[in-house]
Amino acid sequence: MNKKSLVELMSAQAELPKTHVNAALNSLLAIITKRLSEGDQVQLHNLGTFTLSYHPAKEGRNPQTGEKILIEGANKVLFKPAKALKEALSN
Repeated sequence: MNKKSLVELMSAQAELPKTHVNAALNSLLAIITKRLSEGDQVQLHNLGTFTLSYHPAKEGRNPQTGEKILIEGANKVLFKPAKALKEALSN
């Protein structure tokens, strides 16, 4: 599913115009991104928790040449599903 189809489904379910749903979804994504960048976790009831995890720099190899390279450290987003979501998917 992509963002466009998500907006269409949300619009139909909530009986709201797609423009309003799209604006709300964009706002939600911006808030989650901002809070994660500030080091906070974002917990959405019955969905799960988004957290940021730093993976430090490490040494790797170029698979074509075998040359050693340095892979820069990076922040990665982790998602832990809520118990309610796990239960809904296991049925």
